[in-house]
Amino acid sequence: METQCGEIMSSRSDSGSGEDSLDRLLPPSGAPRRKSTTSLSKTEPPLLRTGTRTIYTAGRPPWYDEHGAQSKEAFVIGLCGGSASGKTTVANKIIEALDVPWVVLLSMDSFYKVLSPEEQALAASNDYNFDHPGAFDYELLVATLRKLKQGKSVKIPVYDFTRHRRQKDWKNVYGASVIIFEGIMSFADKELLQLLDMKIFVDTDSDIRLVRRLRRDITERGRDIEGVIKQYNKFVKPAFEQYIEPTMRLADIVVPRGGGNMVAIDLIVQHVHSQLEERELSVRALLASAQQTQPLPQTLSVLESTPQVRGLHTIIRNKETSRDEFIFYSKRLMRLLIEHALTFLPSQPCVVQTPQGYEYEGRSYNGRGITGVSVLRAGETMEPALRAVCKDVRIGKILIQTNLDSGEPELHYLRLPKDISEDHVILMDSTVSTGAAAMMAVRVLLDHEVQEDKIVLVSLLMAELGVHSVAYAFPKVKIITTAVDKSLDDYLHVIPGIGDFGDRYFGTDGSDSWSDEEDQEQLSY
Repeated sequence: METQCGEIMSSRSDSGSGEDSLDRLLPPSGAPRRKSTTSLSKTEPPLLRTGTRTIYTAGRPPWYDEHGAQSKEAFVIGLCGGSASGKTTVANKIIEALDVPWVVLLSMDSFYKVLSPEEQALAASNDYNFDHPGAFDYELLVATLRKLKQGKSVKIPVYDFTRHRRQKDWKNVYGASVIIFEGIMSFADKELLQLLDMKIFVDTDSDIRLVRRLRRDITERGRDIEGVIKQYNKFVKPAFEQYIEPTMRLADIVVPRGGGNMVAIDLIVQHVHSQLEERELSVRALLASAQQTQPLPQTLSVLESTPQVRGLHTIIRNKETSRDEFIFYSKRLMRLLIEHALTFLPSQPCVVQTPQGYEYEGRSYNGRGITGVSVLRAGETMEPALRAVCKDVRIGKILIQTNLDSGEPELHYLRLPKDISEDHVILMDSTVSTGAAAMMAVRVLLDHEVQEDKIVLVSLLMAELGVHSVAYAFPKVKIITTAVDKSLDDYLHVIPGIGDFGDRYFGTDGSDSWSDEEDQEQLSY
């Protein structure tokens, strides 16, 4: 199972929300393309489609400070209300009006407890109370929402409402700036309430809620009208009066009439926007203004500058070098760099028998597995070198680009292998200047529970500032490169540098966005 940024949960409830939940809020497939480095415009859809994949072109800005630490949590909106009151419709309206792509809708319906065989039989005959606080796994729910609020990757159970049980495969969710959490018992737990930054109660007339529930359960779930009314009178209505309606007093905002109340929704959106603006950070500016006077860190290892390495640098740094030669000699240097990086992975003594029948005392890798993660697009050029020396290595990808308006790195897309947290990770980027993009990539790995001391950052060329930035924020990350240049120019380019590695390697003009053909070639994995 792979991780998708900003994935939005989709689920339906036995307690009955009455509406379809969100899967992913995306504009139509015919939407015009945007330049890959520009910021979000309200008149243009924030996505790029290539093949079967969808990538947000409005990236997620830094959610950590220059020290690499979590500095801002996601803004959590709690939506409560009776069954079929219109909670998901209100959530839809809020997300559409927010115009922020990094939003997660989390449904309480995903967190029903696992039923015993006896409870399964009761559920099948409409005699199990899904509208009681005891029907929910609050321990798992609170732990999941807390991690998601902290910016961590989480696994969400997928509940099968036809068989009343959790499915085997859970969904991975990561990358929320705003979390909308909705459910009939959203305000029923004290720990849960503490995680909500804004509490909204959707108040809808009971007759309307009953009609919605009848229509949904009969047409979508194949239930008979007698069974629906029996469950409503026995469980749903009493639960609303006893557990749900009293929590209305806890709400910051009460929304009468649900999704049709645009005045209330506009007020909510204005408040959320103001909260997001207060949390904005300028990580790259802080890094660029930092005075790095300390010696280079001990976690840095620079490939020995042999005549061969020096000669390769001479060729690829030369502005007159043709593209074919640039690619050829870059690949040679990448192979040397990857081989050097692998020497920093843990090993253990290993004795084998030679064909002659003698023992040889050697070494073997001492770890679960190795995963390579490339920072697109230039970092992807290092993947063949890693594959050439690591048989069956798993590969992940992270797309980070600079917002030209703010100058900040933004996370647009990631795909990471399942259980990456147990591996040593080779993080690949062609060049590192301020270290802002590298820091974001490392932070993503940490959010997916990769141990810091198992991350090896590999780059062909780094600036001293970038080395210091990464090492200061993440002192356990090993940093491997073929050369470290002293300074940056006013545009934060490495000096003397190598130019724009991606443009020189792929033959593209840095002043233009990627072509459609290049999009297909580089992102159709």
